[in-house]
Amino acid sequence: MKEITANKYNNSFFSVVSALLSGLKLTFKHFLGATKRREPTYVDDKNYFNQTDGLVTLTYPYESIPVPDVGRYRLHNEIDDCIVCDLCAKICPVNCIEIEAIKATEDIGITSDGTKKRLYAGVFNIDMAKCCFCGLCTAVCPTDCLTMTKVYDFPEEDVKNIIYHFSDLTPEQAKEKQALYDKQQAENAAAKAAALAAKQQGSK
Repeated sequence: MKEITANKYNNSFFSVVSALLSGLKLTFKHFLGATKRREPTYVDDKNYFNQTDGLVTLTYPYESIPVPDVGRYRLHNEIDDCIVCDLCAKICPVNCIEIEAIKATEDIGITSDGTKKRLYAGVFNIDMAKCCFCGLCTAVCPTDCLTMTKVYDFPEEDVKNIIYHFSDLTPEQAKEKQALYDKQQAENAAAKAAALAAKQQGSK
């Protein structure tokens, strides 16, 4: 009985030593292979993924993991194509998009897809600290001006610095445009009241 136990122990011991030596052999093989690649290689190099041996640790920022085209990362709004429809802010589940629209009193042009612009973006802020990267805002955007870029590394010391402002007006300009719209509305209301009074007086 003792002899069987001793043989079993010896077999286990030698199998462990054998596995350990195999692992060390493989580790040493990769260690020697790592000396074959010393200079950083950018991931856009066509032979990047053909390298089977050598250093595998990425030397950031010279190298980085390829970003897929359908990845969801930092949001960007092309304000010249934005019609300030507010759909993105309404669908956002975490309310990270803040929009204040101002109606234009004049022709402010069209977007790249031919949509007429009727509103200014007095405020268009995106708080990336709140964003859950769901992509719903980009899906509902009618002019495709709101997109998710390939920028995934945007660290800041102050969390307020990752609130991105995309307004096409300064605060002063926004107040001026709002005042012009209010003035136009007041003039239209006065004109309607005068026309109604004239009509009532003529009917007498």
